[in-house]
Parts: sequence; structure tokens; C-alpha cells
Amino acid sequence: MDWISGIQKAVDYVEDHITEELDYSEIAGQAYSSGFHFQRIFSILCGYTLGDYIRMRRLTLAGSELAATNAKILDIAVKYGYDTQESFSRAFTRFHGVSPSQARSGAGIKAFSRLYVKLTLDGGHMTDYRIVTQEAFPIVCKRIKNPSRKELTNADIAGFWQQCGKDGTIPALCRYLPEENIFGQCIVGASFGKDAGDDKYPYAIGVCYNGEPVSEKDFTIVEIPAHTYAVFPCAGKMPEAFQRLYHRVSSEFFPASEYRPCGGTDFEADPSPDIDDPGYTCEIWIAVEKK
Repeated sequence: MDWISGIQKAVDYVEDHITEELDYSEIAGQAYSSGFHFQRIFSILCGYTLGDYIRMRRLTLAGSELAATNAKILDIAVKYGYDTQESFSRAFTRFHGVSPSQARSGAGIKAFSRLYVKLTLDGGHMTDYRIVTQEAFPIVCKRIKNPSRKELTNADIAGFWQQCGKDGTIPALCRYLPEENIFGQCIVGASFGKDAGDDKYPYAIGVCYNGEPVSEKDFTIVEIPAHTYAVFPCAGKMPEAFQRLYHRVSSEFFPASEYRPCGGTDFEADPSPDIDDPGYTCEIWIAVEKK
């Protein structure tokens, strides 16, 4: 399945189950992707998060029902995932600009349309990349916990990097770096795929592991299976440069390439945590397979 078709299948799943409790991992599974990786790509390509899309679609449909039926406001609130009429009314008013009662009385409401993913004629950009075939290897890392399996945002990831930079995690990880490894002396951000993932711990900061005994209780050793990777250099102020590159790779490179993402663990290889440097450089490693 290509990336464009995968996203559309995931969106169709959301729409078919819009009144049910949605599991983000189940949504991502429609695109053969891990939950976190799918949410990240969806946000970059669409300009809003998967959670935002679900919320706006539910409030759109709730508004239509209020205007067209005599169903109780509380019943509509519960149908679209709100525990109380008060929480529904607050969200409804923020989105539509009018209260549920006003909408029922004929006030104008807003509509956020269903998403249809299309491949458009665009591009004409040069994208540097290389293909690397890599045997299985271990990393030692500190993982960010997401026990509720809710949406993990770019802001959450940025905060995790800042925390690890301040609390000594990154220097501690660097003690386990082998002299020779595929990422050199880089620290990596790992977006775990279906091959090495636990939805409760979708992302980690780590390094290739040299095999020395690990004394830190919050560090974990993870075996990354063998994969082929498409590797893309990224330069510029973060996270804007990263988001621009990921958008181009997803919307231009993969649709035209003989490769597609395979749902494995992806990496950002960072030479230092100083991502505020406008001349910052890093690499994005995406696990791929041939179409």
C-alpha cells in the first residue's frame, strides 16, 4: 500500500467510526504504520493533528444534528464523545461561535469537511538521499511514556528533548556509544514502528549500544530489526526544517519513488541537542521497502 492510499484508508476508518471511542493505534494500523509515526506524518502533511481532525469532524456532525433533528443536546453530546452537556457546550461554542441552543434556534454554524487525500502535480524539487541496508542492532535509550495512548504531539517531543538535555540523560547515554556505528557520534530520536514498538512508549532518545552494563534504571535496551533505510540530510532551524523535509519526502519523494515506508522504526540522527542553531544539520532515517 502506498502512503497516500494508506492515509486515505485511515481517514475512512475514522469517518466510519466517528461516534465510537477511537484507538489511535488502530487508526494507524489502517495505513500499516505505528500510532506515533502516523500521527506525526498526518500533522505535517495536513497542517493539523489527527486529534484536531477528529474533534472538528465530530463538532461539525453534532452541529448538523442539532440543526436538523429534535434529539436532546445531552444525547448528541454523548454520541460524539463528550461526558457532560457542559463540556460539549464549551467545545461547541468555541468551534461554531454559537451555543448548542442557539444552533438549534437557527443560528449559523460552521462545517469542517471530510478529508480526501489526493496526489497533486507538484514538486520539481531536488531531494538528496541515500539507501542504506542495515542489519539488526541494539540501542540504549530513554523512552517517553504515553500510557493513555493518546496523541503525542511535536510539542511533547520537544519538551522531552529539553528535559533530557537538562537532567543529564544525554551525556549519560553518550557513555554507551560504540566507536563505530551507523549513526556515528549522533544522538537519535527513535519513532518506534510495529517491529520494535510498545504503544505505551512510542518514542525515545538514545544511542547505538556498545554492550556495556547499563546502570541507569530508566534506560532501556531495544533491539532494532534489520531494515533498508532511506536517509535524508536535513539542514536549518528546527523544527521548521525537519517539518519541511518530512512534508516533501512524504508528498513528493515516496509517491514517485520505487520505495515506500514499511512501518519500521524511524530515526532522527542529531549530532548535538542544540537544535536552536539556525545552521543545524541532522539526518532522517526512514525504514522502507520496495513497492
